[in-house]
Amino acid sequence: MSAEPTTLASWTRALRKQLDALGLDSAALCRQAHLDPALMDDPNARYPLSATTRLWELAVAASADPALGLKVSSYVSPTTFHALGYALVASSSLREVFERIVRYHQVVSDALELELCRQDDCYAFRLWVPDDGPEPAPEALDAFAAIYVRTCRNRLGRDYAPLAVYLRRPCPADPQPWHQVFRAPLHFGAEENRLEFAIADFEQALDDANPELAEHNEAVLKRTLEQLQQPTWSRRVRACLEAQLPNGEPSAERIAQSLHLSLRSLQRHLADEGCSYEQLLGDTRQNLALVHMRDPRCSISEIAYLLGFADTSSFSRAFKRWTGQSPSQYRGSLPR
Repeated sequence: MSAEPTTLASWTRALRKQLDALGLDSAALCRQAHLDPALMDDPNARYPLSATTRLWELAVAASADPALGLKVSSYVSPTTFHALGYALVASSSLREVFERIVRYHQVVSDALELELCRQDDCYAFRLWVPDDGPEPAPEALDAFAAIYVRTCRNRLGRDYAPLAVYLRRPCPADPQPWHQVFRAPLHFGAEENRLEFAIADFEQALDDANPELAEHNEAVLKRTLEQLQQPTWSRRVRACLEAQLPNGEPSAERIAQSLHLSLRSLQRHLADEGCSYEQLLGDTRQNLALVHMRDPRCSISEIAYLLGFADTSSFSRAFKRWTGQSPSQYRGSLPR
């Protein structure tokens, strides 16, 4: 059985601030939820999801406010999420902001899976609970969705609004607070939690970008993520793929040999983790492609080589499948 999801303890401080502002005893509610309030001052401390979900339930009951999560988002600042917050502030475009959120969200919470993908007319940002994973409190999801929209407003101006917001939670008795926060078409009881953003907004260059600061904090995030992630078979396979791809696309047999396994054993281990070799190969290539594309020193033919493609046209076809754009179109849209 997999370990229980956890969240960064300092993220819960925003909820405490909101409760204190309402005149409620946030420390007592934390203890009732079996959370040690002192851990919120430790930048590396984490709480189990079951306890933070219990705190949300107690907080909503004590405040009698189903829109509590939306209000908590106003107490979140870049420092709440440490290195991730600073990397986001220094990003060159909103697309880069959300690509970093997807890449490093587990530093904040591993209770959700995130995905950003470009569609014909918008960027869609999805949040879902992994298979068999416990559901976070709906108010926590409200808070996250509101934080993402506030992040956009911090960079593009307070009047900014997404194209649409889809939430799985049932429609509240009074949906007005959600309309006030998102200022966009709202869909409750949706099949998935999804935010949709205009392509032009996501790709425009941001004035206050600082690539050096972003890179420094990304190095911190990578180290944090490595410490958090247990060495599952899928992660071991990804590491082998990253090392071997510059020598050409490795076969599943070759990766199995690198891990001192038979092919059958490797396939069984990956199936137990709900994935396959082909899926990991595609995901690893896609992630590396997006990283390399941001490096102007890497030519497209060089990226194709680094990802183990037989030729540039094979890489271009795969890249268009992943992003909806050719490599040159994608690179041309990156902020200069």
